[in-house]
Amino acid sequence: MNHRGGIALIKSSWASWMQYRGFFFVLAFGWMIPPLIYLFIWSTAAGDEALGGMSRGVFVGYYLILILVNQLTYAQTNWTVGDVIREGSLSSWLLRPIPTVYHPLATEVAGKVVCMSFVIPIAAMLTLVLRPELNASLNEMILFLPALALAWLLRFFWGYTLALLAFWSPRADALLALQDTLIFLLAGMVAPVTLLPTSLQQIARLLPFRYMLGFPVEVITRQATGSDLAAGFLLQLGWLALALVLWRLT
Repeated sequence: MNHRGGIALIKSSWASWMQYRGFFFVLAFGWMIPPLIYLFIWSTAAGDEALGGMSRGVFVGYYLILILVNQLTYAQTNWTVGDVIREGSLSSWLLRPIPTVYHPLATEVAGKVVCMSFVIPIAAMLTLVLRPELNASLNEMILFLPALALAWLLRFFWGYTLALLAFWSPRADALLALQDTLIFLLAGMVAPVTLLPTSLQQIARLLPFRYMLGFPVEVITRQATGSDLAAGFLLQLGWLALALVLWRLT
């Protein structure tokens, strides 16, 4: 693994992103819209009372954290890997003395630095205006970090594996679209997992999509505790191990 080459690639990718930062700020804002919509829906539904054990302030805190987690875990580069394969541009990646996975990883890291410079100030302003209720202890804050890192790795490598199917199918992007739809429905964006119908809750807790987005949010908002917290980390690690195996095979 040529880490020096990977760092150089991140720097060049960051410089490229900065040339088009206005476009990527608009892109980042577009990713914020769905969580913002459901923030206002659920906080309005809760009103002055609790809904499913969550007050208005808790809903606001949940969705503001979700906005940040979604920005940090969303792997937009997986949508371009299929184009690279279909257009034959992969040959230039193969000529460089670094693993091909470094190319989307470098773009991911550089892109997140650029996007977060826009998202963090917006989230800070929303925090001042909407006054979320977030009572996370130091323990939850510490556990949030590995949950977030595992969520990003799982979402990246799962999507990257689907993107590599472009070697065999010109419609691999449809699987990425399906993955995004399932994340929207089952990972806590359309509603916190605890508010889903019982049957959907059980499905959401077994499939990998919750662990790509919603689980880190549940950790820091204290919705995942005790045995559910331990099971969540085990399932997150298990799905990540499977994603890495499938990536290597593909």
